[in-house]
Amino acid sequence: MARRLLAWAAVMVTLLAGAGCGDAAGRTGLPRPDHIVVVIEDDQPYDAVIGNEEAPYLNQLARRGASLTQYYALTHPSQPNYLALFSGSFLGVDDDSCPHRLTSRNLGTQLLQSGLTFTGYAQSMPRRGFTGCADGPYVRRHNPWVNFDNLPVSVNRPWTDFPHDYTKLPTVAFVVPDLEHNMHDGGVRQGDTWLRDNLGGYADWAMTHNSLLVVTWDEDDGKGPNHVPTVLVGQHVRPGDHAQPNNQFGLLRMLLDAYGLSALHHSDDVEPVDVG
Repeated sequence: MARRLLAWAAVMVTLLAGAGCGDAAGRTGLPRPDHIVVVIEDDQPYDAVIGNEEAPYLNQLARRGASLTQYYALTHPSQPNYLALFSGSFLGVDDDSCPHRLTSRNLGTQLLQSGLTFTGYAQSMPRRGFTGCADGPYVRRHNPWVNFDNLPVSVNRPWTDFPHDYTKLPTVAFVVPDLEHNMHDGGVRQGDTWLRDNLGGYADWAMTHNSLLVVTWDEDDGKGPNHVPTVLVGQHVRPGDHAQPNNQFGLLRMLLDAYGLSALHHSDDVEPVDVG
């Protein structure tokens, strides 16, 4: 636990040093997107994906869009990072235990209370509204929205509900592949192929429809400094490598700022990801 807190503190110091903290730092550099889809992959360090021939599609996306070269996950293990990206806080969770029942404000509540929409899609979840801790390759610890009692059951959906007509997507969607396709169990190539086959069409569509695809990782493999890949592709994204130091709090801040929503917890302490 001490190592996790020290790693988090180090990243926060770096972010705050570059933030100009009193600045009107809420700008993402992007026009307000019609849709944002965030895909969360699992347990791979930056150099296991970026530049790796086992991930040809992700490297194509990285060249086509923005690749964050200094993006670091906050902690270990997985679950606190998922909660940080969704709520701006670990909310007292420092392990992969299940279940949790939380009432804190989060990205979903912020969107819904502002008349916008949110849905989370989890691959291999057996049915809409499922609250079990696991079912085959589906695990609840990778599904942050299911933990919040202040969200309606209707936002918790299986991947099979993801619309083929992208105009029917919610304002913000989270997509969580299962353990066989998120690079946790199935490996980098299998995860890369799943992403191409299932979200390649959306990535192409986003380029001409004022929308955004974000592909990020919860944490590295535990052997390094928690340096993980994060790639953003969309119509208004400035392509290339982006060396702005950032983490889950800054990515959440970008999502909130994109729609003029108030920052949540520690996302208020950092600069948003800026790729515009």
